[in-house]
Amino acid sequence: MGVCQPHGAPWQKRNEHPVSIARVDGRVQPARSGDPKRVGPYRIIGRLGSGGMGTVHAGLDPAGLRVAVKVIHPAQAEDPEFRARFRREVQLSSRVHGPCLIPHLAADPDAETPWLATAYAPGLTLDQHLASHGALTGATLYAFATGTAQALAAIHASGVVHRDVKPQNVILTPAGPRVLDFGIAHAADGTSVTRTGVMTGTPGWISPEHYRTGTAGPEGDVFAWGTLVAYAATGRLPFGTGAPDVVAYRVMSEEPDLDGLPEELREPLAKALAKNPAERISAEEAAQLCALLLTRQGTQVLGTAAEPEPPQIIDCLTTAWNLPSLEDPAWSLPAPSNRRRALVAATVTAIAITAASGGIVVYNSDDRADVSLTSGHAAPSTPSTEISAPISAPGAAAAGTPAVTASAPVVDPRTTRIPKDPLAGVANPAYTRSGDETQPFADEWSASTIAGSPEERDAEKVIRDRMTSMLATKDMDFMKPTITFNQRAQTVMVTGGPVTQLSENYQEVFRRVGEMAACSALAHRLKNNPATWPYGRFAIYWKTSDDDLDAAALGYGEATDGCISETAGQWHGDESGMATAEIPSSDKAEIRVADATVKAIVSTWNTDTTETNDDPISLTDGISLGFDPVEKAAYIWTDDPNTRFTSRASQSNLTGAVEEAVCRKLTLESHSNKSWEYTRWAVAVYDAYADTRQFIGSGTCPL
Repeated sequence: MGVCQPHGAPWQKRNEHPVSIARVDGRVQPARSGDPKRVGPYRIIGRLGSGGMGTVHAGLDPAGLRVAVKVIHPAQAEDPEFRARFRREVQLSSRVHGPCLIPHLAADPDAETPWLATAYAPGLTLDQHLASHGALTGATLYAFATGTAQALAAIHASGVVHRDVKPQNVILTPAGPRVLDFGIAHAADGTSVTRTGVMTGTPGWISPEHYRTGTAGPEGDVFAWGTLVAYAATGRLPFGTGAPDVVAYRVMSEEPDLDGLPEELREPLAKALAKNPAERISAEEAAQLCALLLTRQGTQVLGTAAEPEPPQIIDCLTTAWNLPSLEDPAWSLPAPSNRRRALVAATVTAIAITAASGGIVVYNSDDRADVSLTSGHAAPSTPSTEISAPISAPGAAAAGTPAVTASAPVVDPRTTRIPKDPLAGVANPAYTRSGDETQPFADEWSASTIAGSPEERDAEKVIRDRMTSMLATKDMDFMKPTITFNQRAQTVMVTGGPVTQLSENYQEVFRRVGEMAACSALAHRLKNNPATWPYGRFAIYWKTSDDDLDAAALGYGEATDGCISETAGQWHGDESGMATAEIPSSDKAEIRVADATVKAIVSTWNTDTTETNDDPISLTDGISLGFDPVEKAAYIWTDDPNTRFTSRASQSNLTGAVEEAVCRKLTLESHSNKSWEYTRWAVAVYDAYADTRQFIGSGTCPL
């Protein structure tokens, strides 16, 4: 049929037959003869899938993070045109970040055997799930629609078009749906290295305009999204099956079959499946519409009247999603070396005992271990391949005798403050560079060495654990810090990277997390052991490659200056903390408290209107809340869509309502959750004159 011959070339499915990078059925298959033992920095432990384009291997990074590594077949690697396409795939996937996407970790498209690594996403693809368990229903269906639309919105916001949205490219992980495979994605500016005359995509998942003219813009992704959600809800393709040309005719000429679809979903899907791309909704609009429907399912984190903002969309999705975890024993690490076997065995035994009781081991601000039975910052799900020395109790480091963390008493982290001036009154401290504002030199970083003494190993583990805990709340714990020491410079170096083309906001979070973890750890040691602990300075660096000899300096500071930003003894929120708080949380306790607190702010405001004479507000007034794990602060902001908070009086009343509601909720959570450390708050309102948000209040709750 003529409809199958765009640009005069016979229609065909592209012939690379790619395999999705983060994969398949959630199970690791044994490695085969000839498979690599290592790819880049990753140790290969098995296979996840294969196709005409390459093989996807299961790998572990040096810290034990599970990764999926796509290795291109040698025959493909010898094709210059193919290399150009693969290099383009790497460039595109590395610039896309957002919810419900698979994080790009590293790649080497110019290697003899090109490869690309992403975080591993466990779970079945949508088509596998439907075959095994049937259609999605209830809140899980609405969460699926919301999450996949939000993923496409993030892709489009990065100036990229996916072009191959289909069930095989969506994995249903225990944490939510994940959209993957940018094998034929291209930039929205039209630049592409796809072969001329070959239509890309999969029959049944191609838009009408793509069939007619070969056009593949964001609107085409939205059309495929509508097909995807209808398929997830009914287990049936809305344009049926059959020969490719027959399916193409139905897509261009007939209405979709939406029988069996929940009534509420018909409106957004009808808008997504419009024949005319100009009449379709955007992915962002689809995400908002589906999130609003999700809030009405009874398992939402927002009120039924809410129109959730993007950070709240992810909160909705996380709470509503209901798929079990899939554990695969093939991911287990091999036995450790003889010299570490005894330490690993003791560590594993302690972890097993804690896990059996439902506890989570966390390290609080006084360097002791807490075992919490409540939800909080979860321990990493994968074991580390590097075992550091046990954490010492305060005061033990000077003697070099490690404390037994299992017997350490449970200590409320809020009772131990970070020393503001740890060397006050100390006559001859070991740290002698106090007040030296000179930035560490590059050669001081390159001359730094790994921890040697028990005290250094103790500090290294504390810094790394604190950073991992903070980064995990933003789903950023794939950024693994390296901690080194330069005793002559009296400086601890925290180095991140390499992560290919990581966005600047991720590096900024790494900087803040590294500075806080290093500063607090050093301040405690300067306070407890001033005569023997020589390190008081810290510097944060970022490597762009494994062999980088001149890493970029992100920040530096001194533990004797205080680790929390205060003015006249008062804490104040700032733009850096706000930017971190705006990144969606992956911590369930934070999500729950954020939802409850926003509702409490609205309720408190409305209760006070009898005295303030303000108009009542609702969740549609755009009040959002996020957490900054670095300074343990809750940030509340609104872009004031209904212009409720333009006057000084209304802003003052909002500040009062926020302080009352936030401190009440933070205090309540702190009483029931021993790992809850958030005590600060800040509120900002959009200022139309400055065209930016302005802080109108902040403080610390008296717990």
